[in-house]
Amino acid sequence: MSSIATTPMAFAGLLPVLGGAWEEVARMTRDGLRSRERFASVDSGSDPLTEAGRDYHVPVLPREVIEKLSPTKGMVFLDGTLGGGGHSELMLKSGARVIALDQDAEALAFARQRLSGFGEAFTAVQANFRDFARVLTEAGVDKVDGMLVDLGVSSHQLDEAARGFSFMQDGPLDMRMNPLEGRSAADWVNEEAEVELARILWEYGEMRDSRRVARALVKRRDEKPFETTGDLASFLSSVLPRHGKTHPATLSFQALRIAVNDELGALEQFLAEAPDWLKPGGKLAVISFHSLEDRIVKRAFLRYAMEWLDRPEWPEPRRNPEYCLKVLTRKPLEAAEDEVKINARSRSARLRVAERIGS
Repeated sequence: MSSIATTPMAFAGLLPVLGGAWEEVARMTRDGLRSRERFASVDSGSDPLTEAGRDYHVPVLPREVIEKLSPTKGMVFLDGTLGGGGHSELMLKSGARVIALDQDAEALAFARQRLSGFGEAFTAVQANFRDFARVLTEAGVDKVDGMLVDLGVSSHQLDEAARGFSFMQDGPLDMRMNPLEGRSAADWVNEEAEVELARILWEYGEMRDSRRVARALVKRRDEKPFETTGDLASFLSSVLPRHGKTHPATLSFQALRIAVNDELGALEQFLAEAPDWLKPGGKLAVISFHSLEDRIVKRAFLRYAMEWLDRPEWPEPRRNPEYCLKVLTRKPLEAAEDEVKINARSRSARLRVAERIGS
């Protein structure tokens, strides 16, 4: 779901060492402008995707994802975070069927147009990945061969000022993955009690100054409510010191975005239900971009992979009733240097994969 800050030609010299999956990524990049032009031709309104940098389509960790999921003809996969369809396309190319979800209507429209050539093998539904069970049931699917979720915000959402995710350009303080649902970031920062703001900044931004910042936010909003990303970022810069190259607003914006979209709650709900929807041998893959997400995934995988439980007060170990997965990644997989060179966002990506065991 990430864009890259390089030209398509940058892939050419790397193809001999990158392998088959990257040939697909290179093709995606070469075809990027044509994809946007085709999308624009079917959209009756103005098309933000034709602006510079408006690619959804370069997926992170494509080699690792395809190697671990091993899609083949006849398999069925869930792509819980479609974005521009990069990972889905790689799975569809293998002959698999893909049922994909995304909250963002713009991403869905782009990916549907781009992957329209795969016909009935590709289904895209507007939904949060936490609601995958309902979507699969409505699609007549009771088990899948694999599931993938690529967490966090897409590069397109960061680039689009009107979505209000980034402090790098001024826009409405929104941050909703689905702009038509829920409360905006402005609602949260202007309406939540000081203690709740402090909790959000501490838990989701891991900010040591969470209480002081929350107190400052409340004092300022009483004088003038926050309405734009630029206003909030400027204020945070005035109350927080800069550490190296990191903008003072970085962790606060992360915390607000997570709260606005209940990202960690969605992840926990997904992980609680996902194993039951995997066929024996089916794979569950999660790409995270910060420690909060990765910690939740790691703990869930370990819980499902522990066959026996033991406590000092028990006379003997007991079988874990949740035991159903085998962890395939002892440590999370990270992007290789060649990928980081052509896709900077992949630097922070972490992939964990587990396999369904038993019946």
